[in-house]
Amino acid sequence: MSVEFEDYYKVLGVDRNASQQEIQKAFRKLAKKYHPDVSKEADAEEQFKKVNEAYEVLKDPETRQKYDQLGKNWKNFQGADGGFRPPPGWENMRANMGGASFEDLFGGAARGGGGGFSDFFNIFFGGGRAGAQAGGFDFQNMGGFAQGAPGGARGSTRAQQRKGRSREAQVTVSLEDVAGGAERKITVPVHERTPQGHVVQKTKRLNVKIPPGTTDGTVIRLQGQGEPGVGGGPAGDLRLEVKIAPHPDFEVDGHDLYTDLYVTPWEAALGAKVPVKTLDGEVTLTIPAGSQSGSKLRLRGKGLPKKAGKKKGNLYARLLVRVPDELSDRERELFEALAEASNFDPRQA
Repeated sequence: MSVEFEDYYKVLGVDRNASQQEIQKAFRKLAKKYHPDVSKEADAEEQFKKVNEAYEVLKDPETRQKYDQLGKNWKNFQGADGGFRPPPGWENMRANMGGASFEDLFGGAARGGGGGFSDFFNIFFGGGRAGAQAGGFDFQNMGGFAQGAPGGARGSTRAQQRKGRSREAQVTVSLEDVAGGAERKITVPVHERTPQGHVVQKTKRLNVKIPPGTTDGTVIRLQGQGEPGVGGGPAGDLRLEVKIAPHPDFEVDGHDLYTDLYVTPWEAALGAKVPVKTLDGEVTLTIPAGSQSGSKLRLRGKGLPKKAGKKKGNLYARLLVRVPDELSDRERELFEALAEASNFDPRQA
């Protein structure tokens, strides 16, 4: 299986020695540029996926280290067609799947369709065993299906009824999806047992409802979508873990949201009314006089909905004081006058 090697540093436009802060800054800038809701770029959606994929790997020092180790030697695994071929040992996983490839099991989803990441990401960073992830879905224990469910010997008529084992998967959704609720279509591999006791592989489309207020790590149970039962027993369940994709404007903590709000020195010192983004649109926030950089202002009820449906979490705006990069002659004159007139010493405060 030949895949395209993804240079995540190039995607984010940062140096390989960039700090985690520089990587985060580059991600936020590009995510805002290519966000499908606001971007007018023709390939905005595709670029937005690439930016999110790159940040998903580089934001975590552990996965970044693995990527760096792989990246140093990627040309050693370049095939005759110029594509990137996984290192030795990858075929072992295909053997555990009964010889099936990702495309056999997941169809178009394995190629990044429907909102998923690239094949490169799915193989090496998709989670689960050997990164068996497609379109944001992380399937576990795939080898068990290829070899047949426990107790599934051919022609067995005396096996006790037993419910099939549950499977685990992952689905990545946007912050807007969990704020208002959404319905997603996913393609999953289905394993059915023939009257002769064989397990055959098929695919099935499922509608998954994401309830409003779903938090990161929530598990949605899809009854009967797991491994086949034994001896006529019911099929197991599919446990779908919800992961919230990184957002360019907000950080998520349970039902609360956090956002950075930049203010001028005079707005922080004198107080001001400034616009701030929320999931419901832009609102005006009052900055109290004497506000300090790093302090948080709460916007009650502007976070994610809670399961009760009526109450919401809060949005916290972190104040960050920003000074002009360049000063006009008049601005410099005023700052120099302030410096001369003021007795304030922040190091003694």
